[in-house]
Amino acid sequence: MDWNTILFAFGLTLFAGLSTGIGSAIAFFAKRTNTKFLSLALGFSAGVMIYVSFVEIIVKARDSIIPEVGDVAGYWYTTAAFFGGILFIAIIDKFIPSVENPHEMHSVEEMADEKAMKSAKLMRMGLFTALAIAIHNFPEGLATFTAAITEPALGVAIAVAIAIHNIPEGIAVSVPVYYATGSKKKAFWLSFLSGLAEPVGALIGYLILMPFMSPVVFGVLFAGVAGIMVFISMDELLPAAEEYGEHHLSIYGLIAGMAVMALSLLMFL
Repeated sequence: MDWNTILFAFGLTLFAGLSTGIGSAIAFFAKRTNTKFLSLALGFSAGVMIYVSFVEIIVKARDSIIPEVGDVAGYWYTTAAFFGGILFIAIIDKFIPSVENPHEMHSVEEMADEKAMKSAKLMRMGLFTALAIAIHNFPEGLATFTAAITEPALGVAIAVAIAIHNIPEGIAVSVPVYYATGSKKKAFWLSFLSGLAEPVGALIGYLILMPFMSPVVFGVLFAGVAGIMVFISMDELLPAAEEYGEHHLSIYGLIAGMAVMALSLLMFL
């Protein structure tokens, strides 16, 4: 594996992770939350991740494993790794207290509520939200990196999808921290830094797994990545899309994401 591919993969994870800063900037400079746009964008992101997980990633994982262990065992390994990925991210999600969970949505309009400022409780909420997002971003970074080193075009699609879903998470960190401190600078940097867990996840994954990489290890990891992305889509993106906007908008975004992902894959045949 050449260094250009590795550096490109790390660059994608950095782009995806630091998109929390975009959400923070929106919170400070936009006068209103464009809920329809966010609903469509989050649905779109979910569509990209769900489609690519089932149509592309699981297939590639299985194709990597089967020549090494046989057809039957290959299917079992792939299926177990897929649900193992779901279990992994579900356990992470379970141990984050619900009050500080990044699934709690916030809007730009809340920034005008000066009465809420200087609140220790809100500062704690902002800090824990940043920590929760960092924990969630860790496996997402590994997912982006794994896809990018295998197939750069696939890595770009996943990075864009994850970047879109990181934007409202940036808002979720910024709003309570701004409430508590009155400082846009502190709120922005905390939001921005919470996204660094994405490239950190990629780096740790590279250092730990690359020395042991084989077709079976790659296939298991890739199938686990598919499970992680499906869980994130079902548990975070679609509920958030519905909370921000109308039910139909989130579904339209979902279908559009699937269609764009399908067309992009067809173009690389």
